[in-house]
Amino acid sequence: MVKQKPAHLTDIIGLLNQLCPPDLAEDWDNVGLQVGDPSAKISKILVCLDAEEIAVQEALRLGAELIISHHPLIFRALKRLTPTDMTGRVLFQAIKGNISIVSAHTNLDRAADGLNDWLARRLGVMDVIPLERPESGYFYKLVVYVPPSHEMVVQEAVFAAGAGQIGDYDHCSFNSRGSGTFRGNQDSQPFIGTPGEIETTEEVRFETILPAPLLNKIVSRMLKAHPYEEVAYDLIPLEKKRLDVGLGRVGQLEQQMTLQQFAEQVKENLHLPALKLVGELQQQISRVAVCGGTGMSLFSAAVRHGADCLVTADIKFHEAQRARAEGVALIDAGHFATEQIMVGELSTRLRSSLSENNFNLEVIEMAAESDPLVIF
Repeated sequence: MVKQKPAHLTDIIGLLNQLCPPDLAEDWDNVGLQVGDPSAKISKILVCLDAEEIAVQEALRLGAELIISHHPLIFRALKRLTPTDMTGRVLFQAIKGNISIVSAHTNLDRAADGLNDWLARRLGVMDVIPLERPESGYFYKLVVYVPPSHEMVVQEAVFAAGAGQIGDYDHCSFNSRGSGTFRGNQDSQPFIGTPGEIETTEEVRFETILPAPLLNKIVSRMLKAHPYEEVAYDLIPLEKKRLDVGLGRVGQLEQQMTLQQFAEQVKENLHLPALKLVGELQQQISRVAVCGGTGMSLFSAAVRHGADCLVTADIKFHEAQRARAEGVALIDAGHFATEQIMVGELSTRLRSSLSENNFNLEVIEMAAESDPLVIF
């Protein structure tokens, strides 16, 4: 039986970064650690949509040392820190209670198996792809030269750290054999050969692909597994884009239905008493785009992808007029309802990741949050 180990805040941030890499976040966003000591020990995590006073009070009641929220507590640089505004009060209470706060916002929105994938599945939208993908490259190629005796050891260390993943395939690499030369000085301690002499030895050129957020971890594991005193390796930025990350999702319903039927399905699956919509109740819906939270900036992308309907929140009057004129249905299911699903979904994935890494923690889902907008 593998012994479980205590976790520090930095460990949990590392696991969270694997689930939703911070480099996926929008430039204006402020994801990651908001307040806290990275070396702090953590035994309980509270997951919530917003790091408000009620969340800090709940964390204190439960004995949770860490809050993971979707919306960042700190969006912009603070000019002063006082308890006279909401952000200041939360920070004061968190610091006094030794509670750390970490946020996963647009990086979670964009992540593969992130918020928008969860929303699509919740609404019965299948075979989804992102509405918009990141412009920049995301991958590196790792090339390292290894003696045949350690070929498999180095490969397994690199793959176990997250390299070699291409879509639905893992352990992806290319290997070729050749000869390497070197000469160590008198201070060297070569794995092969004698200091001061030119050596020629058989080596394997091992190439694989790795995602940027895992670069340091993978290189560290590779160097630890490699027998050479000085390891020859290259890291090459690639223009290849990830096809499974980006803003929003678009896909197909299992069967075509009317807008009225689909709207009823959205209400039921998101536990809504009511919602707002644009379109004719009897128009047919089969291809659906979704974006949790404020998502009308993706309307044009939804149209390009042939969506019959866009499910999002915070739709403005003139945006609704435009959609009606273009014959594309809209469903405004509310900011809270389209994003609050992240609490349960992220908690489930955190529990799995923590267990796989032998960390002994409890993950608690915040149950006391509610939509500040009430239908009267």
